[in-house]
Amino acid sequence: MEIKSIKGIDDRTWFEFKALAAKKRLPMGKMLSVIVEEYKKNSDKFWDEILNGEKILSDREARDMNNILKKVRKERGFRI
Repeated sequence: MEIKSIKGIDDRTWFEFKALAAKKRLPMGKMLSVIVEEYKKNSDKFWDEILNGEKILSDREARDMNNILKKVRKERGFRI
């Protein structure tokens, strides 16, 4: 068996991780694999919803907002 270490993990997180693995009756290595896979799946799903989901603003509203922001940024005091 090869031993790996995780730097920067606090005791509370470590004990919660161990408790989760015990609750699911999985070895800790397998539990870590499950957590990583779930994270990847949820992360991909999240960004897919953000990037390919329903638009909040129409293209015209977004263009108008950008034009207003350009004018505001040119005003004195906005940028030093």
